Amino acid sequence: MIRTVKPKSARVKRALEEREAKVVENPKTAVFVRGNQISERVQIALKELAMLKRPEAINFSKKNDVHPFEAVESFEFWGEKNDASLFLVGLHSKKRPHDLVFVRMFDGKVLDMIELGIDMAESMAALKTPKSTPGHRPLMHFASPLFETHPALIQLKSMLLDFFNGHSLEQVHLAGLEHVISITCSPPPPPAADNGEPSSSTVSEASTLPTIHFRTSTIRLLNSGTRVPKLELEPMGPNFDFKVRRRQEADADVLKQALRRPKVAKKDVEKGLGKKRKNIETDDMGDKVGRIHLGKQEFGKLQVRKMKGLRKFKVDKDADSAAASDAGGESEGGGEEKVNRRKKPKASK
Repeated sequence: MIRTVKPKSARVKRALEEREAKVVENPKTAVFVRGNQISERVQIALKELAMLKRPEAINFSKKNDVHPFEAVESFEFWGEKNDASLFLVGLHSKKRPHDLVFVRMFDGKVLDMIELGIDMAESMAALKTPKSTPGHRPLMHFASPLFETHPALIQLKSMLLDFFNGHSLEQVHLAGLEHVISITCSPPPPPAADNGEPSSSTVSEASTLPTIHFRTSTIRLLNSGTRVPKLELEPMGPNFDFKVRRRQEADADVLKQALRRPKVAKKDVEKGLGKKRKNIETDDMGDKVGRIHLGKQEFGKLQVRKMKGLRKFKVDKDADSAAASDAGGESEGGGEEKVNRRKKPKASK
């Protein structure tokens, strides 16, 4: 059930409208959380992934007693306070060493989670190569058919695409393509021998999944003699080897609400108007232009500023009758008619 909040003021109403679902979503903010204990690999992963996520990244420097698969109240509080919908939690224990948990939120509640074990971690500083500019949106490359068929890897692909998805772009300049994130799978491990002991579906699923290789490279555009430049990849870092462990899938009804999009024509989406509105269009410069239709205006009924010189004074009745009786006896010089105009006396206090 999706909660509804009734706004009590115009400011709250604008804030709620800003958080509503949009045709073109805003970049999602990610919060990086440290557990009570973290290893060197986890520390490298949190630091390097936060650098790739900048500027939509919030780093918690203090340690927190969090357990994502047991209690989610802290994530709901942090998500509402920081207006964040993504969390990356680093943990380390004897049972699950070098642990990294991706948490995704929807409507202030936890939508789904996936846990990865770090087998190898290499930072950017370990590679003396050129680095990309912070804030650039990376190209994502998934090189395995398992990302389209296996449920766990489908969820991991969706999580990573949501994590590194920045602001929407209608067109991309080649000079703006600076780095690419390539995610591949190693050959799957051989099936374990059946010893007769019952095992959970999560453990059996994780044991059959291959290792995930996370590699980051910069893009070099070289002269090829044609309009299409020659492309070369140079290792940039960070580089990781992940192993899928536990995961929590999203509820079917909540996922349906999260994936719902308003019905908007494609041409309206490209113009940036969202829902089609009458007499509103976008010109060639990208400015929104509106057309207003007005009825016939009567200038005599317009309310204007009252000036002392434009006031109408009342004509004295005695002076008016005297002027009418003397109308035929005017002098030959043709003197003008004089009308006694007196101001209205002020009321005594």
